[in-house]
Amino acid sequence: MEIITLVNDVLWTYILIAVLLGCAAWFTWKTRFVQFRMFGEMVRLLGDSGGKGKDGEKHISSFQAYIISIAGRVGTGNLAGVATAIAIGGPGAVFWMWVIALFGAASAFVESTLAQLYKVKGKDSFIGGPAYYMQQGLKKPWMGALFAVLLILTFGFAFNSVQSNTICAAFESAFGFDTTTTGIYITVATLIIIFGGVQRIAHVSSLIVPIMAVGYVGLALVVIVMNITELPNVFALIFSHAFGWEQVFGGGIGAAMLQGIRRGLYSNEAGMGSAPNVAATAQTSHPVKQGLIQTLSVFTDTLLICSCTAFIILFSGAPLDGSANGVQLTQLALSNEIGSWGSVFVAITLFFFAYSSILGNYYYGESNVRYLFSGKWALFIYRCLVGFMVMFGALASLDLAWSLADITMGLMALCNLIAITLLGKYAFKLLDDYRTQKRAGIKDPVFTKERLPEVEKEVECW
Repeated sequence: MEIITLVNDVLWTYILIAVLLGCAAWFTWKTRFVQFRMFGEMVRLLGDSGGKGKDGEKHISSFQAYIISIAGRVGTGNLAGVATAIAIGGPGAVFWMWVIALFGAASAFVESTLAQLYKVKGKDSFIGGPAYYMQQGLKKPWMGALFAVLLILTFGFAFNSVQSNTICAAFESAFGFDTTTTGIYITVATLIIIFGGVQRIAHVSSLIVPIMAVGYVGLALVVIVMNITELPNVFALIFSHAFGWEQVFGGGIGAAMLQGIRRGLYSNEAGMGSAPNVAATAQTSHPVKQGLIQTLSVFTDTLLICSCTAFIILFSGAPLDGSANGVQLTQLALSNEIGSWGSVFVAITLFFFAYSSILGNYYYGESNVRYLFSGKWALFIYRCLVGFMVMFGALASLDLAWSLADITMGLMALCNLIAITLLGKYAFKLLDDYRTQKRAGIKDPVFTKERLPEVEKEVECW
């Protein structure tokens, strides 16, 4: 744990904070604040069908890609990650979560636009993501392979440990269940599904998660209305702890920034390189459309759902002294507001969020295992290791589970940010092309690779 903490401190204190904020600011400037100026266009594009695939290809629409992306983002980070950030970094951490969402959304735009540009035709649909634009755009297959390995370590292993750790903690708090027993059940259920059985469970989970998300946001809004007169005080608390003199002299601003950006990145994944894997699969007439859709999903995740959790905790008066942390702090806060059933509601909601995330994380990893290896033996080993890490997360401490996720997430984000910084100029030109067509009165801009001669030979699907 000491070694992991040391690596995390160096990675996040001296490297990643600067890189994440620097890239976010650069992309925001170069796109002329696309995440704010084109917000109306993002909402409009939710109704875009994307066009029809040829020869029975099973493409998904922009809206479907948006829903898939939201389902992948919404989960442990929204309920447990926010609570962890506030418990360790104080209320000021919420401000930095907002910052990394508002400006990091430009990074999300660039990475998803590039994923669309460099997507390739798979067996039944489009496939793509950072590994592909590193291989085709940068002409660096070794970098694509490195990213694929980091994604497997992050989503297949580290994030799944966090998910199972959080489920076990929530069930222990709500029902008194033993974490080892809960961990065994989760591990067995995960292995059954990822080895190809009981596909119906995965389908049911994908149907329930959006309902639970709407239910959680609805309940949070009820709590906010109940405490509406306290809302100005909560905002004052967040901003004072982000910039107050006490925090300046006590080092609190550094802790708030560190935790807010860490947990913000874990929750909204802007610039991490995960969402482009989904963005690449969408059928759309212009790569910029999917970039805008993914930008909107960052806002939905952090500015809406994460803020709901933050307000519940800060309204409740729950202790922020570390006596409760992670999802148990969220459960305590909600119980203070609506009674003991609040803890049970959070546990059940989190189960569906986190368990569907385990399956989603697994498939992210599987697609990159297939990118690296063609033999079935690699998938078998990967599936066994996923099961092992789910059980490991159930038994590990909260700090260990999150710290491992921080390391792999940080390295994965660093690799992706380097790539999209080098390739960003093409995303900027695509955005200019989209705006030019819109100004010319074209309601539905269309892109063909002849419009961007620099990449004409590298692009397959346009």
